[in-house]
Amino acid sequence: MKDEISCLIIGALPGSLTNFRGSLIKAIAAKGAKVYAAANGGDAYIETKLLEMGVEYYPIRIKRAGVNPLVDLFTIADLINLMRRVKPSIVLSYTIKPIIYGGLAARICGVKNIFSMIEGLGHVFMPYESLSHALSSIVARWLYRVGLLSCKRVFFLNPDDLNQFVQERYVSKQKAILLNGIGVDLQYYAKEELPESSCVRFLMITRLLRDKGVREYVEAARIVRTTYQNAEFVLAGDLDDNPSSIGKEELDLWQEEGIINYVGHVDDVRPLFRNCHVYVLPSFYREGTPRTVLEAMSSGRAIITTDMPGCRETIKKPLTEVTCKAEEVNSLKIGSNGIMISVKSVGSLVSAILFFLEHTDQIVAMGKKSRDYAEERYNIHEVNSVILKEIGIKN
Repeated sequence: MKDEISCLIIGALPGSLTNFRGSLIKAIAAKGAKVYAAANGGDAYIETKLLEMGVEYYPIRIKRAGVNPLVDLFTIADLINLMRRVKPSIVLSYTIKPIIYGGLAARICGVKNIFSMIEGLGHVFMPYESLSHALSSIVARWLYRVGLLSCKRVFFLNPDDLNQFVQERYVSKQKAILLNGIGVDLQYYAKEELPESSCVRFLMITRLLRDKGVREYVEAARIVRTTYQNAEFVLAGDLDDNPSSIGKEELDLWQEEGIINYVGHVDDVRPLFRNCHVYVLPSFYREGTPRTVLEAMSSGRAIITTDMPGCRETIKKPLTEVTCKAEEVNSLKIGSNGIMISVKSVGSLVSAILFFLEHTDQIVAMGKKSRDYAEERYNIHEVNSVILKEIGIKN
């Protein structure tokens, strides 16, 4: 490798650089490339962690959500100034605003090797909920086209997103690269024995957004617990400033009712996986590939998730149609490592939960298959090797 190769990685939140891109950053640095990283604002803890990886961090002004022309102009200016300062030979951006404004700034600065990673389509590509949502989505979609215009490659985490972007001409088929999700560190999320417990513990870890299926999870828990007192439902994650966030008052009511065990934000989620039997993510958000599902699979846990882009790929085919008890649906789609449920269907989720409560042997069998599937398809080092090859960093 040539000494002049340098890579600037742009995200929205500083923590995402270490939590989601840490393994990739280490892989790039290990090949001898100089790595720079940028995200919104300063964060001493993250800066220290990045320095330990040999990475220089630069704070920029970039908001994760919302469209404010003045703020966004500051973002573009910060990125242009940064690129002129560090002169990267490669720019890799992920999430919507870094992709849009990182791509535009790189183009202005004459960077030839521009790459983007689509980590799911989010609210921009979901059905419009209001006039403001429609207007912001239309603007964001147009900006997406501008940001992706000069990309050499665009990485996708699921085939639905790739196909939509190609069909709607956001990116050419030749530039689109499909990854096996975001990948998971199989050693860090080691296979765990199931806990010995008199109860069956279900777990959901997520930002507390309506679109993640939090209300469906709580309502299913309410229904199931009327019959099965040995079922426990754990919920972990933060309230969010997103307009679709669950409110604190609603969360407090759930806790007072005793439906769920809410544990809040957790830095290290491995003990949660260790102490659960089944992982649940009833999301109808446009996920890339939900990281927590991959982590649960790597930990050896059976999965319940939805028939949505990014989620459906985590249930290993073939799927078997099984008659269920809920009135809302006629069947469950059962794979070797978990159950795929209908979108926004509390009844479907209840039936999947009851399946595991009534067939506890499947918790063990599907948990083992989850780990096998994670090893087969979602090894983060194999995902990273594809990215390195495509961006031109080779052995």
